[in-house]
Amino acid sequence: MSGLLPEGFHDRLPPAADAAAALEGRVLGLARLYGYEQVDPPLAEFADELASRLKAGGVRDAVRFVDPVSQRTLAIRPDLTAQVGRIAVTRMGHHPRPVRLSYAGAVVKLSASELNPQRAMRQMGCELIGLDTVAAAIEIVRVAIEALQAAGVGGLAIDFTLPDLADTLAGDLDPATLESLRQRLDAKDAGGVAAIDARWLPLIEAAGPFDAAMERLRAIDAGNALASRLDGLARIAASVNGQAALTLDPTERHGFEYQSWLGFSIFARGVRGEIGRGGTYTILHGDGREEPAVGFSLFTDPILDAGLSTGERRRLFLPFGTSADAGAKLRAEGWVTVAALEADDTPEAQLCTHVLGAEGPRAL
Repeated sequence: MSGLLPEGFHDRLPPAADAAAALEGRVLGLARLYGYEQVDPPLAEFADELASRLKAGGVRDAVRFVDPVSQRTLAIRPDLTAQVGRIAVTRMGHHPRPVRLSYAGAVVKLSASELNPQRAMRQMGCELIGLDTVAAAIEIVRVAIEALQAAGVGGLAIDFTLPDLADTLAGDLDPATLESLRQRLDAKDAGGVAAIDARWLPLIEAAGPFDAAMERLRAIDAGNALASRLDGLARIAASVNGQAALTLDPTERHGFEYQSWLGFSIFARGVRGEIGRGGTYTILHGDGREEPAVGFSLFTDPILDAGLSTGERRRLFLPFGTSADAGAKLRAEGWVTVAALEADDTPEAQLCTHVLGAEGPRAL
């Protein structure tokens, strides 16, 4: 047996697997203090249901297969947000709004991206369903920042975007031209934008450190079409209050194609690429009604791979013959105990950091 895994899949061994559990525990623990209760959807469900509940929840990136029982196509979730949306509008459709839900679990992608070779990952996050107001967005951003801080992740930065910016300013542009404009703005293709309408070029330049970018956007918005969005964004940024560096890229849409008025990416010092993203969106009900929501997802793997949330490994070796009562008392004090099961067992063999001596635990 070679132990080989499919491309993009990996084992997480001790102590990294313990660190992953601890990271998710700290994030969800902080979220619980804000009223976010955890849900645990199944790994796979009917593909058509997964695709229909959330605009961003299409199955184009999902591994699909035929269920031998129902003979219907199932999809392994490529993202947890769509499933949380399904739960909110079906099983918890009667729940007073807004409903606050948190989650953590594995996701599987059909194929890897150029920047991230992994296809099997872990995702955690929170969704506030029933509102997409500024107050709701402020809470979500605050929970994301405080959850990461509680998990020991520092050096945070948030990059905001306005996903529906082009739509808001489109005026009488026809749909085909508008879609082309969206793509060229997202790609920062100044020549392509100028070929459509040079008046859109200042939007590409209105990116960078938050305060300066906001000034440029307000100067561009002569007709105040963006005033309410910019005022709301300014309030969200003010709520961060120095806990993260802030930037603004108003035309960024990659990964935010289905967000509504607000999107944001989260970065951390020492990590290549984003460690999370969030924003406002809508969930589709069975009767065709769309319900507003706002949330964030964090990605466990890049945080752990960068060593930002490893936790302390403390293992106390209990020499052969230590009484069960002594071990129970030490565990009640918070020690992780590893008991010798043979007389010649050693703390080094059990990867222990401490050993129980006559006067109590001592470091090795």
